[in-house]
Amino acid sequence: MAEIGNKGLHFLAGGGEMGELIRSIDWSETPLGDAEKWPPSLKQTVSMMLTTTFPVLVCWGANYIQLYNDAFRPINGISKHPQALGGPAKETYAEIWETIGPMFQNVMNGEALGFPDFMVPMDRNGFVENCYFNFSYSPIRDESGKVNGVLVICVETTDKIHAIEQFQTLSEELAAANEEYAVTNEELAAVNEELAASIDELTITQNNLQRSEKLFKSIALNIPKSLIIMIDRNHRFIAVEGDLMEKLGYDSRDYTGKHPTEVAPPERYEATKHLYDRVLSGEKFSAERQAATGENFMVHFVPLKNYKDEVEAGLMIALDITDIKQAEERSAKLAAIVETSDDAIISKTMDSVITSWNASAERMFGFKAEEIIGKTIYELIPPDRQDEEPEIISRLKSGERVQHFETKRMTKDKRLLDVSVTISPIKDKHGEIIGVSKIVRDITERKLEEQRKNDFVAMVSHELKTPLTTINSYVQLLLAKAKDDNEAFRINALTRTHVQAKKMTSMIEDFLSVARLEEGKVPLYNAPFNFHKLAEETTADLQFLTSKHNIQLIDCKDVEVNADRDKIGQVLNNLLSNAIKYSPDGGTITVSCEKKGGKATISVTDQGVGIRPEDQVRLFERFYRANNEKLQMVSGFGIGLYLVSEILRFHNSKIELKSEENVGSTFYFTLDIHDGQ
Repeated sequence: MAEIGNKGLHFLAGGGEMGELIRSIDWSETPLGDAEKWPPSLKQTVSMMLTTTFPVLVCWGANYIQLYNDAFRPINGISKHPQALGGPAKETYAEIWETIGPMFQNVMNGEALGFPDFMVPMDRNGFVENCYFNFSYSPIRDESGKVNGVLVICVETTDKIHAIEQFQTLSEELAAANEEYAVTNEELAAVNEELAASIDELTITQNNLQRSEKLFKSIALNIPKSLIIMIDRNHRFIAVEGDLMEKLGYDSRDYTGKHPTEVAPPERYEATKHLYDRVLSGEKFSAERQAATGENFMVHFVPLKNYKDEVEAGLMIALDITDIKQAEERSAKLAAIVETSDDAIISKTMDSVITSWNASAERMFGFKAEEIIGKTIYELIPPDRQDEEPEIISRLKSGERVQHFETKRMTKDKRLLDVSVTISPIKDKHGEIIGVSKIVRDITERKLEEQRKNDFVAMVSHELKTPLTTINSYVQLLLAKAKDDNEAFRINALTRTHVQAKKMTSMIEDFLSVARLEEGKVPLYNAPFNFHKLAEETTADLQFLTSKHNIQLIDCKDVEVNADRDKIGQVLNNLLSNAIKYSPDGGTITVSCEKKGGKATISVTDQGVGIRPEDQVRLFERFYRANNEKLQMVSGFGIGLYLVSEILRFHNSKIELKSEENVGSTFYFTLDIHDGQ
């Protein structure tokens, strides 16, 4: 059922019983399709139909699908209502289709028709009866001028015709009686009484017709954002009504009987006089106009004819189409953005069938829109990544948000591209996900540049590490010789040289590890090992580098974990090195362990300067260093904690932090305890 609260369905508001019936229908199951997606011209016409008390029938499309209002419903009678609503006119009016079918076709060809007192035999109450109508068939055009439907406005005159026929019959009978018989005064009086009754009936019928004409004028008051003007053959106003009077230069005065030159500047009349002449000549047409205030209007000019098919008046209906124009402009701008974007923008159904494809998608993947639309997105996905698509669809269906991600996609000629993909769900008016929009960016060049950079870093690090290893070896030999000779100066100098060489070796090792991480080449060799022994080895190495800090191990004995020993050694080395660098001389650094629920929590605590909250959120980013005056003299590249974070991520763990300025920091993480422990 259509929900008027939806912004796209305000045109279905009102309309009494028929309005409620129209809103109750699921139009997406009919040839007209979803009501929200109806063309603007159909929406506008249906809105007018529902808000007027004049009998109106709308027949849309090649099958003349019908919509009608409360005033028209009695014309259909019980034989045709309510099944006529939403059905083809050819089936509803099968008994008269030979007559009105060609008329409908003429209207679809752009011709407006109108007939007074037109007789059609109709079955509307279980039997065929001759029905008479004053009617007008008008083409309904879209914004491009194409005719898409037929607008039927009519007044039933059956009662009037019956009264006239009865009057004529009585008159003929009276004439025959006068010619053939010498009627008595009593008989003549009786006939006169019957004749008077017939005249009364005719008067009533004429009064009904006058009320219908007044009703027709009242349409203007019921069509939102409209102005309706009626003029006679001398261009004098019959009526000027509607809520757009002020916008279109009309005030609230009574215009009835006045000529346009009496109420507006002569030049204004001269600018529109030719339009009045056209409509009074019998031509039906439409013209788009723009007010001085910038609003856009569509003006429909309709000739009004009497029963002799003579044009008696002209009807001008002005409708505000500003919102439609603005919506068209927004749609055009969005389409231009999509078509000129450097990124591929692709839409697909929840079954992965491609429904839209912009120019950049064609440039990126090599498929033209007509080649790929209707096929599945799997045409672009390499065989080893086909499982990505069902996972994306599954997550969207469950209401999850799919984060931006990087992957590989395949071109028409089977080349692989590195791409970044952004996923957005497409929802219907009820909030249900009915499709997916993808923005795909080609990052192949960026990836190649990153690879070249990582290769360079790895190469430089390797080239630096080789001579450093040699230096370290010779320094160790010289240091051993100096100790044997008990040469204090050489021992001190070589010790310092050895310490600095080990620091540089550690930094180079970190650079190599970062390069491998970014290449995704970080093989893990998980195996059980004793964490206490690893901590002792790492502490001993670092204690050699500093004699000014006390490193303690607490509760780590008998802690067997399952992980990559070398990688966890790097983690511990980085955490302890940082604790030494950022702690005052004489401070205590603690490595502690706690076993709980199959996990070992390992913590490194220092008594250093602490870390500000604003720095904590970025501390594990690559190359990030805290902007703190106390830390300016401490060397480093900002990769140690990034490396720690990435190594632990590969272990399905994460580094966490508790810190207070001028008190100290605790870095901690968890590892799986070996099952055999």
